[in-house]
Amino acid sequence: MKISFSGHAAPKKSTPVIFAAEGAKFGANAVAMDEKSDGHLSRAMKATDFTGEKGKLLDVVAPAGVKAGRVIIAGLGDVSLGDEKTQIELGGIIAGKLETLKVEHATIVVEMLESSKQKIAEMAANIAFGARLRSYRFDQYKTTATEKNRTGPIKSLLIQSSSATASRRLFEKKDAVAGGVCLARDLVNEPANILHPEEFAKRLKEMDKLGLDVTVLREPDLRKLGMGSLLSVSHGSKTEAHVVTMEWRGGGKQAPVAFVGKGVTFDTGGISLKPGASMGDMKGDMGGAACVAGVMHALAARKAKVNAVGLVGLVENMPDARATRPGDVVTSMSGQTIEILNTDAEGRLVLADVLWYAQERFKPRAMVDLATLTGAIIVGLGHHYAGMFSNDDDLCEALSQAGADTDEKIWRMPLDDAYDKMINSRVADMKNIGSGREAGAITAAQFLARFVEDVPWAHIDIAGTVLGSPKTAISRGWTSGYGVRLLDRLIADTYESR
Repeated sequence: MKISFSGHAAPKKSTPVIFAAEGAKFGANAVAMDEKSDGHLSRAMKATDFTGEKGKLLDVVAPAGVKAGRVIIAGLGDVSLGDEKTQIELGGIIAGKLETLKVEHATIVVEMLESSKQKIAEMAANIAFGARLRSYRFDQYKTTATEKNRTGPIKSLLIQSSSATASRRLFEKKDAVAGGVCLARDLVNEPANILHPEEFAKRLKEMDKLGLDVTVLREPDLRKLGMGSLLSVSHGSKTEAHVVTMEWRGGGKQAPVAFVGKGVTFDTGGISLKPGASMGDMKGDMGGAACVAGVMHALAARKAKVNAVGLVGLVENMPDARATRPGDVVTSMSGQTIEILNTDAEGRLVLADVLWYAQERFKPRAMVDLATLTGAIIVGLGHHYAGMFSNDDDLCEALSQAGADTDEKIWRMPLDDAYDKMINSRVADMKNIGSGREAGAITAAQFLARFVEDVPWAHIDIAGTVLGSPKTAISRGWTSGYGVRLLDRLIADTYESR
């Protein structure tokens, strides 16, 4: 979808979308269009009891005096309460309606009653951002879809406002973030026979075109570094493990912020084999790595004034004669030994070595890891909040605020010595699972904490928010690209140079 911006003018050969505030109040441009229709639009609102309620749409077909075959009226609600989230959602709602109607070309006439040009510019950019996220689709493997069974893609969307230049500039950065979200969605949606660790690494290497410094570590490199924990996961796969680092240097000499992602491109559970039901969803067990790739794309594309590094551990967890067995003991890069009692608790084994490497290699000023780590976090929080564990209150507060601002919600969970004792092992430094089913998400986080040194760190368990995510105005479900907007906002508000 091509998105462009202009000043106000009569829409040509496109479907106009106009706004009505609470009380069915039009702005100046909508009033002019209503007058051209000899009051057809205002009569349609009255006849259908359309009051301009926030997020509600009215499709007026073949209005008199208007060249377009239809005019869509979008409700703004109380414009004094309009915020970023509401405006982004409105853009998604409008784009969804246009797709359902198979509209190929549309013009959104952005105006608010008694509002400043800056607010108009922000509103126009937010609406465009929401429309961009809603227009995402993943259908490249469909060959027999018919037009009657699918919505039509919008080919062009023109956003008209009194602040077109400012809107365009604001949207450029938002579009960079949207590109990162869509990249994360693409990666999670890809089938595992296409996106195995080697292919994943190849796609990340191509991101050097954005100005990222991308380094791919292969199994000989990982063995040399002593990543026995990570490598234990990939023993049963014919595809070798990879670790990829993506560096963005936009912040001078400051230490980087590090993002670490779990990238299990398919998780059978290994010898501790998962039940067959819904195992196909385990192609998405690399959602953390997808998020890290997406946020690094966003930072590079919008030329963020920060130093950041993204690291992903890419493996496939398969059962095989060479696969790691329950009861095996492995040595991590940190030198700590791990008794593996369940090979389906493999994500933490990957993250343990990548977290250690991130600290040893890059000396970050803060570190955040993301992983589809436990089903336990879904039991606790469902699909609306991710679980956050941290050793630093300030980092938690910054992440919580970023989550509230972007509507990518997180909820802080506890870390405590009482839980840490649950992963003590009789034969090694630790075991990779706790005792029974209790506190599964917490003991997983306690395991990771043993590989974090003196650095502000947060672990975000995104199992519920990345996979099986609910449909919203800007995401059509199953995978949302969760975390990209959250981390980009964290950087912008907390770490980026002004």
